[in-house]
Amino acid sequence: MRLRPLLAGLAVAATALVATALTLDRLFPPDLSRYRDRSTEVVDGNGRLLRAFTTADGKWRLKTAVDDVDPLYLGLLKAYEDRRFDSHWGVDPLATLRAAGQLAERRRIVSGASTLSMQAARLLDPRPRSFTTKALQSARALQLEWRYSKREVLAIYLTLAPMGGNLEGVRAASLAYFGKEPRQLSAAEAALLVAIPQSPERRRPDRASSVAQKARDRVLERGVEHGVIDAPLLEMARSRPAPDRRLALPMQAPHLATWLAGQSPGTTVPTTVRYELQQTLAQLVHEERRQLGDGAEIAMVVLDNRNGGVVAWLGGDNFFGRAGQVDLVRARRSPGSALKPLIYAMAFDDRTLHPETLVEDVAVRFRDWLPRNFDRDHQGAVTVRRALQQSLNVPAVLALEKVGPQRFLSTLRTAGAAPGLPPGDNGNSLGVALGSATLSPLEMAGLYSGLANGGSFAPPQVRRDRPRPQPLRLIGPTAAWYVSDVLAEAPLPEGFASLPVALRERRIAFKTGTSAGYRDAWAAGYSANWTVVVWVGHADGTPRPGQLGRLSALPVLFKAYGRLPGEDNRTIRPPADAIKVASHRELPPRMRTLAPYSETSGGPRIAYPPADARIELAAREAVPLNAMGGQGRLRWLVDGRPLEGTQWVPDGAGTARLAVVDEAGRSTSVTVRIVERR
Repeated sequence: MRLRPLLAGLAVAATALVATALTLDRLFPPDLSRYRDRSTEVVDGNGRLLRAFTTADGKWRLKTAVDDVDPLYLGLLKAYEDRRFDSHWGVDPLATLRAAGQLAERRRIVSGASTLSMQAARLLDPRPRSFTTKALQSARALQLEWRYSKREVLAIYLTLAPMGGNLEGVRAASLAYFGKEPRQLSAAEAALLVAIPQSPERRRPDRASSVAQKARDRVLERGVEHGVIDAPLLEMARSRPAPDRRLALPMQAPHLATWLAGQSPGTTVPTTVRYELQQTLAQLVHEERRQLGDGAEIAMVVLDNRNGGVVAWLGGDNFFGRAGQVDLVRARRSPGSALKPLIYAMAFDDRTLHPETLVEDVAVRFRDWLPRNFDRDHQGAVTVRRALQQSLNVPAVLALEKVGPQRFLSTLRTAGAAPGLPPGDNGNSLGVALGSATLSPLEMAGLYSGLANGGSFAPPQVRRDRPRPQPLRLIGPTAAWYVSDVLAEAPLPEGFASLPVALRERRIAFKTGTSAGYRDAWAAGYSANWTVVVWVGHADGTPRPGQLGRLSALPVLFKAYGRLPGEDNRTIRPPADAIKVASHRELPPRMRTLAPYSETSGGPRIAYPPADARIELAAREAVPLNAMGGQGRLRWLVDGRPLEGTQWVPDGAGTARLAVVDEAGRSTSVTVRIVERR
């Protein structure tokens, strides 16, 4: 009968103890802030590290999970530090009793009783060594095991274990001492990483290689004792010298990594970059830059046309050099003639031009501007095909006059680019045909990739954790095919007259550009799979006299294609509605010749908005109206009602008919659709 009250008392005491423990756990949860304060990592498409950044306290602290390390390392770690890790609840009673007995017998600490869970608790909350600290760490270890799985507790240790200097965690140490991720460690390497945290500064292999090696060998011997490794493997591992230097952590795509790290500090940022291609093309850029000899930089960006992802990002060669922090892939520069294919593509799409259309390359004055070709000469009557291949200026300006500069710029913006305009330019200048607008190599790559994809445009994708931008068809497949056919047959640069068969079969469509004053040299090209854009110039914009895009940028582009994987086996056939003729005389009358607009029509023409445009607007947002040509003052009408000025504020969503009339009574009109922006 006395047993029953005793059991009841024990039950009450146990209940009170559990309640107290639960209350304390709720009031004083483990502080995981050190574990969560990790290095920002930027990784490639397969999760391979491109670049990491130190934490705010200057540590290389890379997130490390159980699956990130070699099983051999885990076996040696448990054999050396905590044999019963998988079975105890955070504190090992047997190890505690053993350590207490040794202390009582020998009056000194012979072996510790700290479990990996207790070490994880200590790493989360470092404190001076004392019996009180040890008791607190034991309680925290129990708490960690209560809250988290064994794998999660182990991940804390793997991430925070001190590895000498500012290295923390197994991944950081493996990269710094062995130059590789810890997934495939040798026995010698695994044992060294087990040994270092016991005394991280004394056992740093870069400062005390012999001390580190001796500690490593003791770990190996313990591994043999507990059956983790066998004797032959022990002898092989012993024969390997410990590293005596620290290696730099990976530094691929540093400009891109720096940009993305600023967007998502303390996280792992997944990108579309392919490590091997990035490394290969970085080497190419380095080799080519050394040959320039005038301190110029080379930028390059490569897109996979199949998914719009950036696979290589070279913002410059010397990241730590003078002006090396400037990311030239995102820097906006004058493209020179590199936008001409887009101008012709829009004219082709309007069915007003064809590659065989005849155009007069003669001196033509546009208001107060008289554009000239690069060689200051004119070629007379030429086809559009030849005009584009030889980058003649006057025909390109005539084509832009036909398309309308504002409409052209609006299309570029819809495609994901953001062309910069000179001060005072309202977007109505024909100078954009020759490079007055500025674009970045990244934006240029997106535009050329749109041509490669038959006229469907989308901004390039860089982050894998963001949804892929939805492509928009802005140019018809026929127009895109015309441009590709013209550019793929363009004359090759000097030294590439006889391309290797593999490159010839790719049918690389390319165009070069050189800005005013020789400040920027461009080459942009695309094949079935890849779009490549190369920029060469000084980061500060100083001139490079005589350095044309064809001479300095185009050879780099072709060499880049030589290092890219082969193409998909797909033949791009002409669209069914493509007009195949041998002479301009066989074209429909409206497409046979191209002349200045003032010579073909005296009436007004709407430059913006274009016909059938879909315009997204917020409430009470105005649409700028622009027209050219005509006689005298131009008047605008919206659905037949006169409009004051050139700013139209729609009443709401829906379609509207816009018309413009000159003083001679000549008019033209377009229909547009207004969509409410949400």
